[in-house]
Amino acid sequence: MTYQEAIEYLYAATPVFQQVGTTAYKPGLETTHTLDTHYGHPHRCYRTIHVGGTNGKGSTSHTIAAVLQASGYRVGLFTSPHLLDFRERIRVNGEMVSEDFVCRFVEEAKPLIEERSPSFFEITTLMAFDYFRQAQVDFAVIEVGLGGRLDCTNIISPIASVITSISKDHTQLLGDTLEAIAREKAGIIKPHTPVIIGRGESPEVREVFVKKTAEEEAPIIFAEEAVHIKAQTPEFPGQSFTLKGEEARPYYFGLGGLVQRDNFRAIYATIQELRRQGIAISEEAFCDGLRDVVSLTGLRGRWEVLSQHPTLICDTAHNEDGVRYIVEQLRSLQRPLHIIFGMVNDKDIRGVLQRLPKEARYYFTAASVPRALSPEELQALAEQYGLQGATYPNVHEALIAARKAANPDTDVLFVGGSNFLISDLLADFSTTDIN
Repeated sequence: MTYQEAIEYLYAATPVFQQVGTTAYKPGLETTHTLDTHYGHPHRCYRTIHVGGTNGKGSTSHTIAAVLQASGYRVGLFTSPHLLDFRERIRVNGEMVSEDFVCRFVEEAKPLIEERSPSFFEITTLMAFDYFRQAQVDFAVIEVGLGGRLDCTNIISPIASVITSISKDHTQLLGDTLEAIAREKAGIIKPHTPVIIGRGESPEVREVFVKKTAEEEAPIIFAEEAVHIKAQTPEFPGQSFTLKGEEARPYYFGLGGLVQRDNFRAIYATIQELRRQGIAISEEAFCDGLRDVVSLTGLRGRWEVLSQHPTLICDTAHNEDGVRYIVEQLRSLQRPLHIIFGMVNDKDIRGVLQRLPKEARYYFTAASVPRALSPEELQALAEQYGLQGATYPNVHEALIAARKAANPDTDVLFVGGSNFLISDLLADFSTTDIN
């Protein structure tokens, strides 16, 4: 079995949320426990940190992994979805899982897949756990796939849990109120296990976490109360954070974007908790991990500047809360905006559109996945919110048009609205001379 054959088999034999959406979602942990038993509970062979929340999971997971890696540990990282290559989901010290391991795992798992019919994410999760065991990692940072309580990653017993933020997303599966969503996310809180809440939430959401931690006798740390930021200063391509009451130099974070303020607090508070547990993480290693998160882990698509003249930026934010930060940052640039935009059809499209700046010129397009909303439908909805532009069949054509229309010395091009659109964009950059 070749690597391409293994991936095609996984897509064909298991329901893939990335491709078909909610019909691929399998709530409950029964199948995962069966798979876990079959593979001999691999996640028990190393210490884990569990990261959930609506937005910020990816940045937070990658950065915690980078700090641990900079500290000299062997670190597994499991995240989703991937942008260009399936193997991005499973990394050890930044290196993607080998094609050979994926082939061997899938070939050996075929009878089990055909017998138990796991989802794509369920079998992928066990692939990651098994790979980390074979790679003899010291730690594994595990990002929740969707929700928390019924997510198949929730079979682990972490040394710390992180919930980055709560906002509306996947409401058809997790509930249509923030409190309902918070209850699902709070499902990763384990008995006597510290939990870090990344962003200050409403009193109702906060109460959900307080109640759950009381039930589990778990220490709770609200990062916004524990980490006080004095200043946030852009320093291309990242930014610096200065904490109140500290004379030390600012912390340089290699990720740009206003939203990283919330993530930085969660990361800082989590590292402090790991130190309290006796895990050796020097100040130098913390700074190195923050600075070099992109090179250490391969993270992409977070306020990523792809080229200049004109400036081209992309970001994977895809719901109302995430887009709110993006729009604030775009407006802060005070430059003419060209926005290449596409969304999938099961998101709160109207909630996102009402956030977008009316002063921008739009290039409505669609990602190459079945869930993508057509450019024509998106344009029709956008016009109801005063957003004007034209339609393009794909991101390649949209980007060509935007570059022709933009002043290379003053204008900013932004691509966003969907992970899958960013995936298409990055794939285009890697295979053509578009950049």
